[in-house]
Amino acid sequence: MTETNGVREAGITDSEHFSPYRADGKLYGFVCVVTGATQPVGKAIVAELAAHGAACIYACSSLSTEISTDVFAALNSNNKNTKIIPYPYNTASEEDTLSLIDDVLNTWGRLDVWTSSTGLLGPPSINQTGPKDLYAAFDTNALPAFFALKYAPAAMQKTTPKGNYPNAAPKDVPYGSIIVVTSVAGTYGGCWAPAFTMASHAALGVVRSGVLVLKGTGVRINAVMAGQIDVGVDLKDCGVKEMAMGQFPPAALQGEESQKRGIGLERAGRPEEVGRTVGFLASGFSSYITGAELRVDGGAGVMNPITVPV
Repeated sequence: MTETNGVREAGITDSEHFSPYRADGKLYGFVCVVTGATQPVGKAIVAELAAHGAACIYACSSLSTEISTDVFAALNSNNKNTKIIPYPYNTASEEDTLSLIDDVLNTWGRLDVWTSSTGLLGPPSINQTGPKDLYAAFDTNALPAFFALKYAPAAMQKTTPKGNYPNAAPKDVPYGSIIVVTSVAGTYGGCWAPAFTMASHAALGVVRSGVLVLKGTGVRINAVMAGQIDVGVDLKDCGVKEMAMGQFPPAALQGEESQKRGIGLERAGRPEEVGRTVGFLASGFSSYITGAELRVDGGAGVMNPITVPV
């Protein structure tokens, strides 16, 4: 941290251990949590954090049957000094969230990055949407982000000496980054259906309210607003019910011509492009960014705010 007239300025992490320019990775030594880690975007986020030197990544999912050591086997082999821990838990549970944080601190002594990347589309029309569908959308899209805002900052403020594990680094100043991955549906209507749009707005509300909550803590909070992301859904093999369980509307809902016409970059995005944005927000490169809404939509929101056929 810098000093002005002998007084340290709060919120400035000039420690060498947080320099984004360090040769061993801009996230070297970081201990991270990624929820929704078995979804295509979540997997890409885990890969991005590992590629830049994170010491440990808790790869979380609510669906315990989805998590196996095989899911992250390639990442483990390519990033041998980053420990990727598959961690099933109920992301909508306050008790489970606290247990996860206790596990992180008891094992590693620090927490640096929390990425909330859970999402549920829900029914595609209001006629098919009932109260249970709304509750499910809010539980999946917004509640995990709220619990991160409520409980992660206290853990992120803890400092610790260098640990005895690969990619270890001391943490000599309070630092943390909370990243909420949600949809451009959080800024306007017209994407999919009401439950998804309402819950996406709520997720963005967590970020906007979080700036004041986090004042003076050294912890930042930002949103990644994803537009059309190609998560590999083939409409020929996927019915409406299967689509409703996804995180984002399938990019294939828009034809190639429609994408060229309505998206500035004339194509759908890729999960790794969302992951790179998360890596930026996790690192010291974004040290003066909090409360931001970074749109990863190829310019579609500027060209035409309604990017998904209703």
